[in-house]
Amino acid sequence: IEDKSLIAGNQATKNKNAPIFPEYTMEFVMNELDLFEKRDGDVFYITEETKQQLRDIAPFWENNNLRARGEALLPDEVSVFMETGVFGMEGKLNAGDAHLAVNYERILAEGLKGYEERTKKLKAALDFTKPESIDKNVFYKAVLIVIDAVHTFANRYSKLAQDMALTETDAKRKEELLEISRICAKVPYEPASSFREAVQAVWFIQLILQIESNGHSLSYGRFDQYMYPFYEADIQSGRLTEQTALQLLQEFFLSFNRDSDMYTGMQQGDNGQSLMLGGCDREGRCAVNDLTYLCITASLNNRRIDPKINLRVDKHTPLSLYRRCTELTRQGLGFPQYSNDDVVIPALTRLGYQLEDARDYTVAACWEFIIPGVGMDIPNIGAVCLATVVHDVIEKKLAQCCAFDELMEAVGQELVDRADKLEASLRPIFIEPAPYQSVLMSDWSHDISEGAKYNNYGIHGTGFATAVDQLCAVRWLIFEKKLRTPQQLLSALQNNFENEVELKNLLLTRAPKLGRDASCESVADALLEAFAHSWSHRTNERGGCFRPGTGSAMYYWWHGRELGATCDGRSAGQMLSANFSPTLQLRDAGPLSVISAMTRPGLLKVCNGGPLTLELDDTVFKNAEGMEKVAMLVRSFIQMGGHQMQLNAVNRETLLDAQKNPQDHQDLIVRVWGWSGHFVQLDKGYQDQIIQRTSYREA
Repeated sequence: IEDKSLIAGNQATKNKNAPIFPEYTMEFVMNELDLFEKRDGDVFYITEETKQQLRDIAPFWENNNLRARGEALLPDEVSVFMETGVFGMEGKLNAGDAHLAVNYERILAEGLKGYEERTKKLKAALDFTKPESIDKNVFYKAVLIVIDAVHTFANRYSKLAQDMALTETDAKRKEELLEISRICAKVPYEPASSFREAVQAVWFIQLILQIESNGHSLSYGRFDQYMYPFYEADIQSGRLTEQTALQLLQEFFLSFNRDSDMYTGMQQGDNGQSLMLGGCDREGRCAVNDLTYLCITASLNNRRIDPKINLRVDKHTPLSLYRRCTELTRQGLGFPQYSNDDVVIPALTRLGYQLEDARDYTVAACWEFIIPGVGMDIPNIGAVCLATVVHDVIEKKLAQCCAFDELMEAVGQELVDRADKLEASLRPIFIEPAPYQSVLMSDWSHDISEGAKYNNYGIHGTGFATAVDQLCAVRWLIFEKKLRTPQQLLSALQNNFENEVELKNLLLTRAPKLGRDASCESVADALLEAFAHSWSHRTNERGGCFRPGTGSAMYYWWHGRELGATCDGRSAGQMLSANFSPTLQLRDAGPLSVISAMTRPGLLKVCNGGPLTLELDDTVFKNAEGMEKVAMLVRSFIQMGGHQMQLNAVNRETLLDAQKNPQDHQDLIVRVWGWSGHFVQLDKGYQDQIIQRTSYREA
């Protein structure tokens, strides 16, 4: 329990220490044991004593963990997909179930004691003449074990606080510790009856979820909705003031930043600690409340990378809320990420979600849409590099195409073919049993690994803008202007534009670009439609659908490294833009032109999540006029039909200096793809990509 802290609980013995989860994997830990402190980013320092302890236990876990068992089950052909970045299994083989949100409203109302009592009744009622009762009995026993473990975990903190109070000489702190002891003895086992109890209960529940599943991508859901009844009751009764509630929220949010996560290939900050604010309730009524604004203020005051603030908005959202959020954006946190209810809710109902559930959506970790308590979707199970698809079709088919429409038709067919292969590689899926997560969902009659109400798979579509720009460049260069023959273009691509400086410059500066030239928008619409069509009418092995989307996660780096030169002027190996954003080659375009280009009607059919990211130079936020323009820009994006947006307040000169003098910029925060992190802790590749993004000096 930290000095002066009112909230108890930590997943390690010290702040910023990273737990090791040998039951999931030890392979990368042992491979990098002497290299963690030499990484470009995400650096860890490990004592020689700890290294030896890890070496001592490693042999036991070598073939006795989730990764080893998972790799033994993978078909040989799947390794090809992993090596080429069609999908990445690191997060899935190195950790437990993630990208879900539990039913916090019910947990806070009933407490785990209510779950325990219900489980005992169900267990006692089992008919062991039925074979299925054997598995259910095992599941119920596991549930009772984990509930008891959570109760014991909280009681340990209760005793710790009590012991600390015995030696505390400061009367005020002594009273605080005794109150911590009382609360930890109560929640989350018993129902919460105050705002402070509810905060502590949520922290314990989430903390243990992270401990169970290797600590990542577990959403806090719609925090201002399930916490508001406690806040409102305490305010009305006089037990709580807005100021004391704000102080408690700030400390609660600071707790999110005490942990560290040790992954291979991941970055500090990419831990999925997201919470959703605003939006409507299950009946469609506006659900923005006082706690919505208070959470924004807490994040604004803390200026930390966690929690990741998301805000649901619609065409009726008042400009005053956008103004308040723009103050948060000005801090450079990359918060909030906006999601448009007017697009997302209809898109989810198209996918088969019930309207009441669709209205209750949140984000899983970065921007993937899920439903709290009832969704066991896997929203990032794979990815199709749209830029690679177009590149490969151009290489194979361009010389035979007599018209641009023939090339587009070939792209559509290639998308279907790749979807066929990717779908086949995703069978069978084994999900690790997770009794603790299971009991926290709305229907916990079985383990969550067996599925929930929704069991859909999400497919990222990376390099969208590069794909569009390639097609538009070919149409302009070959079919309209006839400035080069197909053979000349293909030869230049194969040689990475060597000795073709004029052509490269032509493609970079004069060929149409999405975000600047309106002629690209019809091609963008056609590509979105083809991507959606390639995954429609498919059913995964768990009975769910496939949700194509415009997100990229880390694939934009992986896919970019593998992709050769492209006919929009991009060089071989250059990183792609993240998510649903214009290419890194776009110049001479303003933010209004960009948002106009990226508010496509086809987003209704490719709504797995994936925001437009705009970099605004920090000078935009220097005065009230600039702040107002940013607020109006975001509102315009929503009213024009954009589905997700995140903003970065950056300064190119500051970023470059941070690369040279990282010790002077330890607090510099940037938005990466769906999360925010400290710039100097990122791998240099991510730093370079952020610097290359276009930053607009006017909103």
